[in-house]
Amino acid sequence: MMCGLEIHVQLNTNSKLFCSCHTNYQSADNNTNICPVCLNQPGAKPYPPNQSALDNAIKVALMLGCDISDEVIYFMRKHYDYPDLSSGYQRTSVPVGINGELNGVRIHEIHVEEDPGQYKPDRGTVDFNRSGIPLIEIVTEPDMKSPEEARSFLNELIRVLNYSGSARGEGTMRADVNISIEGGKRAEVKNVNSIRGAYKVLKFELIRQKNILRRGGTVQQETRAYLESQMITVPMRLKEDADDYRYIPDPDLPPMKIDPAHVEEIRAKMPEPAHLKTARFVEQYGIDEKDAKVLTSELELADAFEEVCKKADPEVAARLMRDELKRVLNYNKIQFAESKITADDIVELIGLIDSKQITPEAAHKLIEKMPGNDKTPTEIAKEMDILGGVSDDAIENAINQAIDENPKAVEDYKDGKENAVNFLVGQVMRLTRGKANAGETNKSIREKLDQL
Repeated sequence: MMCGLEIHVQLNTNSKLFCSCHTNYQSADNNTNICPVCLNQPGAKPYPPNQSALDNAIKVALMLGCDISDEVIYFMRKHYDYPDLSSGYQRTSVPVGINGELNGVRIHEIHVEEDPGQYKPDRGTVDFNRSGIPLIEIVTEPDMKSPEEARSFLNELIRVLNYSGSARGEGTMRADVNISIEGGKRAEVKNVNSIRGAYKVLKFELIRQKNILRRGGTVQQETRAYLESQMITVPMRLKEDADDYRYIPDPDLPPMKIDPAHVEEIRAKMPEPAHLKTARFVEQYGIDEKDAKVLTSELELADAFEEVCKKADPEVAARLMRDELKRVLNYNKIQFAESKITADDIVELIGLIDSKQITPEAAHKLIEKMPGNDKTPTEIAKEMDILGGVSDDAIENAINQAIDENPKAVEDYKDGKENAVNFLVGQVMRLTRGKANAGETNKSIREKLDQL
């Protein structure tokens, strides 16, 4: 299998690419964020390209390891006839970035273009609020050899886009998926709008094309549509070549040169890309790659981890933040940046555990109270009455009490039922108000039961 992707993602700007209309098309009433320019009315000329959009495109290209073009940049008219395109052509730039790489997949080029309107064939309506919103198109080489590789690449790409702050992420992503097998002709599946959808498309097309070849047929070069409800692809039209679009330079837009000094200004301000940060975390902090990927899933979480590592053991910090902190964030359906938890809070929590003022088990409950809480971990621990250790004698008395009060659990353990020990540990934790160490308590209970 050979798979290449053409990924369209909206750039994060307040105004459209060639006019001053707002880009909040999803919250506005239909056909209200429009003007003669983005409707391409006769006599309406486009403004010079949105500088913020061009800068965002350069930033994404740099984060994907692309060379920024030193050629003259100009916009082309790409002609095709569709209801969502009021002019009959789409303005798309020549490449801004070339020769990048991500996850072992080569990036052929990145260019800027305008989004068309939203056509709804079932209703016969077009909403032009989206028309003219700036996009980048990221074109890969056909380097992905399986649906799993394509899914992994897209997940990594979303992380890069989120880090950049320049694009609107997966919610606006639309991918054209190109697939061929055994060097045959390729099918292009248009406008797949999710990573899951791209994976399903590739799984279906792989089987469909294999079956055609197995029967002695020939795979046609064609454009297909993905029917998400049925998870299949269906023919749309024979695949166009570049000549079919009748590209011509747009005479209403001036040619441009990208200033190398401006590129370096953007490079100096942009964050370290997620995939490079992951590799650095593994090398610098000695943590597992899977842990590093979780910790770099959000830029703010990654920054907090590095701050914590200045005062705490990196492996301990990685384990706490990967397991417990992410568990709580995922349960509350919030990002780290929304949680109000700081690096200092995490350092303080680790300190409470290390000094045995709270047990690891108590820390699991404490961290659940931290999102949105203005109080420190120590103050939360005092409120929960879990702060402070418990003496060895008190723990031993609690163990003896748990054993004496639960003869059936003792009998079950003797019969080989391991869960009985967990039950007794729970009783000890109740008697000590969660201040006993569960692991050590488990071991002590087993020793006592084996002596009975």
